[in-house]
Amino acid sequence: MYKLLLIVVMMTVWISIHLLQVEEELAMRTLFLGKHAVNRAAHAAAQQLDPAAFGEGLLRLAPDEAIETAALYLQQNLKLDASDAPLPESFLKQRVEVVVFEIVNADQNFPYTYRNDAYDYEVTLQRPGVVMIVHIVYPRAFQVLDAIEWDIKGAAELVEG
Repeated sequence: MYKLLLIVVMMTVWISIHLLQVEEELAMRTLFLGKHAVNRAAHAAAQQLDPAAFGEGLLRLAPDEAIETAALYLQQNLKLDASDAPLPESFLKQRVEVVVFEIVNADQNFPYTYRNDAYDYEVTLQRPGVVMIVHIVYPRAFQVLDAIEWDIKGAAELVEG
């Protein structure tokens, strides 16, 4: 009888450990998908050149277009609606929050080092660019892990070419 009880206990432990491993893998997948989405959004935003300034020979980003493009890319890559809440087919369950969106424009001296002590982030830009920090909450699948939240950081600069 004690062997049967031992087998049941060991199976419970084994299943719990397996669920923990699956949960960790899903969390890492969510982090990577979020990071790729933030990088794509920052890169797209950093390519929104101000045509009026460009006509005067200045490399300057158009702030409104950059914000709009970053939001669109984030929504498309993470499957969010216009208010950054997840759509039914999204892997996320809670609203995504853009906590930092900074445009570093031609009025700075380059190379420019952007620092944000609140999020412990530093990046050096060689040209005008965009810095984004997005807060994402991992939607736990099995409730094995504690809640996981990330502040995903990304930066991109205007590409010459």
